[in-house]
Amino acid sequence: MLPFFLLIIAAEMKAGALKKSLGQHFLHDVEIQQKIADAVGNIAEFATIIEVGPGKGALTFKVLEKQPKNYWLVELDNRWAEWLRINAGIYFNNGERILNEDFLNLDFKKFEAPIHIIGNFPYNISSQIVFKAIEEREKVTALTGMFQKEVALRIAASPGTKDYGVLSIFTQLYFDCKYLFDVPPQCFTPPPKVMSGVITIMRHHRKLNCDEADFTKLVKQAFTMRRKTMRNCIRQFLPADFSNIPFLDKRPEQLSIEDFSLLTNLCFPK
Repeated sequence: MLPFFLLIIAAEMKAGALKKSLGQHFLHDVEIQQKIADAVGNIAEFATIIEVGPGKGALTFKVLEKQPKNYWLVELDNRWAEWLRINAGIYFNNGERILNEDFLNLDFKKFEAPIHIIGNFPYNISSQIVFKAIEEREKVTALTGMFQKEVALRIAASPGTKDYGVLSIFTQLYFDCKYLFDVPPQCFTPPPKVMSGVITIMRHHRKLNCDEADFTKLVKQAFTMRRKTMRNCIRQFLPADFSNIPFLDKRPEQLSIEDFSLLTNLCFPK
């Protein structure tokens, strides 16, 4: 069990040290910290936990109480990376598992699967973090973290809702997504101007019943004109005789992944 005194470390960096360019908003609400740590679930299921943007460890110390096997911190800000090495390095292989790197460029070869990515994610790269998880999906089993609420809603959105779109489809193509709870601005220092939300995504292995490259092409084209009907959105992909092709009078956000899969096979027959 982690010594209690580490949970209330008072050491702070000098005033004005936050970097707006890195989207830094530090979570100070202890109850929310615990709720996110609890949402990570059974730590024993994962060989590796990677926390993105730990800052001064608001979530880190809560997760350490669960005694993860291999816990890595990825902190782009070199000042906070050094702070973590000083204050928590003993729990991270004498600081060797505290990486002063850009998560988006991280080489996942060094990590043992299955991997759970967690964090109070910087809002300016949060969507890219999800796409990184998708890219590394052969090793990444889960992702749990905080996003700007509107981004979190888009990730977890269902067909037929205003939030459903490209981010929803390409995440849900590989992961089951669940929106967990809101986090208001006053839980952060400094408070952001938007509501935040916590989601969790878990890897599934349902097969896509069409060519993935063609599916990607069709979906991206459809959502370039999401307010128009599919007939207008994907006109260049329609075969000469498209009288029997379904969904053409619907808008893109009304179609499920299975609908897009069927449409892909009809538009790109092999």
